[in-house]
Amino acid sequence: MSESASVRGSWIENPASGERIRIRTSAADSGGEVLAWELRLAPGGRVPSGHVHPAQEERFTIVEGRMRFRVDGHSRVVGPGQTVTVAPGARHHFANAGPNEAFVLVETRPAMRMEELLEVAAELARGRHGRARRLPGLVDLLLFMDEFRSEVRAPYFAGVVGLVVRAIVRVAGLFGAGGHYRRLRVTRGTGR
Repeated sequence: MSESASVRGSWIENPASGERIRIRTSAADSGGEVLAWELRLAPGGRVPSGHVHPAQEERFTIVEGRMRFRVDGHSRVVGPGQTVTVAPGARHHFANAGPNEAFVLVETRPAMRMEELLEVAAELARGRHGRARRLPGLVDLLLFMDEFRSEVRAPYFAGVVGLVVRAIVRVAGLFGAGGHYRRLRVTRGTGR
């Protein structure tokens, strides 16, 4: 992803999920209070898996199209003018429930490193050769989960999953695994 990907007006595109994201208000703009972004989700598009944001609230306001949300086991389909608020710690998943692209305004509070997470997830979805893929390689996925553990976690058994992820990440580091992820992160300017 180019350096300009986080600049308002450019798109973060995730070919695996069908998401196109444009940042409206960055963490820097809001003093870390909020990340406001627009989400364009292709027909059939969906977030790759259910997840939890341990310390962040997400608010989704549908502008166009229909979206299906599953929040803490309860599913609902919403359309234009409706808002779904996901409390910190709530298990959730969302997908486009209609035949056309959905347009959704999203606010994440506090912003934390969510913008960076969205950018890295999109980059991982392109894979090593720029082709779309549903999931990154296992080591890349584990490194991603470890790096962004404050922003996103597995929806079930998060404590155990976190311990296993950190243990595997340490072992992978000892054996030099994860070079692709590390190169991607250095290229993105984080040096991690």
